[in-house]
Amino acid sequence: MCESAGADGITAHLREDRRHIQDADVEQLATRVTTFFNLECACVEEMIDIALRLHPPQVTLVPERRQEITTEGGLDVRSDVKRVQQSVRRLREAGIRVSLFIDPTSESTQASRDCGADAVEFHTGQYAHSGGSRATREALARSATVAAQLGLSVHAGHGLTVANVGPVAAIPEIEELNIGHSIVSRAVFVGLTAAVREMRAAMDAARATGEVSG
Repeated sequence: MCESAGADGITAHLREDRRHIQDADVEQLATRVTTFFNLECACVEEMIDIALRLHPPQVTLVPERRQEITTEGGLDVRSDVKRVQQSVRRLREAGIRVSLFIDPTSESTQASRDCGADAVEFHTGQYAHSGGSRATREALARSATVAAQLGLSVHAGHGLTVANVGPVAAIPEIEELNIGHSIVSRAVFVGLTAAVREMRAAMDAARATGEVSG
């Protein structure tokens, strides 16, 4: 339904505590998604083994804490370089594209490149919680430029809604947005198809105008 409504791909986050989705659901998605399947998971051996078995086109490594309601920040790549490098290497050797979910800083971006990642996904939580402040928009734009210069693909996500997605979608280096909660919540009122189409329209409008500030 999401694909037919205009989604370019489907992202599923298989947490260690299985709070968001179950293994059987991810296994079905891995074979049924016809666009692009992105598996989000923690940088731990259990999840890397599952990813290698399912072999999705892309794996995004994210941080997890048991007590959090949802992901609260980006992966601290610099504090655990060896483990991240090993996980990235295992996935890439299997032909799986790897993205790291990080905060929008040049330091984290460079560390992600040093670990061998193909892409970075910038955590847009601060942007969303700040009401889209100029400082957080500029941080995203600067980090996106750095990532592109380093040869990384640039993604973004977390806390994005129809109301605030425009300035992020308008950043020219950002080629992928991963949005879940807002669409599902909106779907309660208008249905999933309409919710996906609304978000897609907001993203496309921002890309067409290219207006990052405002």
